[in-house]
Amino acid sequence: QVQLVESGGGLVQVGGSLKLSCVASGGTFSDYTLGWFRQTPGKERDLVAAISWSGRSTDLADSVKGRFTISRDNAKNTAYLQMNSLKPEDTAVYYCAVEGTAHFPPAAVQYHSWGQGTQVTVSS
Repeated sequence: QVQLVESGGGLVQVGGSLKLSCVASGGTFSDYTLGWFRQTPGKERDLVAAISWSGRSTDLADSVKGRFTISRDNAKNTAYLQMNSLKPEDTAVYYCAVEGTAHFPPAAVQYHSWGQGTQVTVSS
């Protein structure tokens, strides 16, 4: 079973950028589609971006298209979420997780091996 650890969150001003990392261990990272989710208090965990095992296919939520980019480096067992032009509504805890169908399911319940999350706060 793969284990995931997120990092790279922090406090940034509106319009700023952050790059999140998700490092995998204990499994074959390249077997899985990877998703980045975010969650705010009292709300469900929402899919922000997903990337296929090869990195050739990606999917982004409408709210982040044109601002966020997802990528992965299977040789480093790491996935990334580059976040530009950040807005206050991007404030959330960001999680990475994996799933094995390669169809980018939007529901968090279809993913597993969740990391502990990394807080992103965008100040206005």
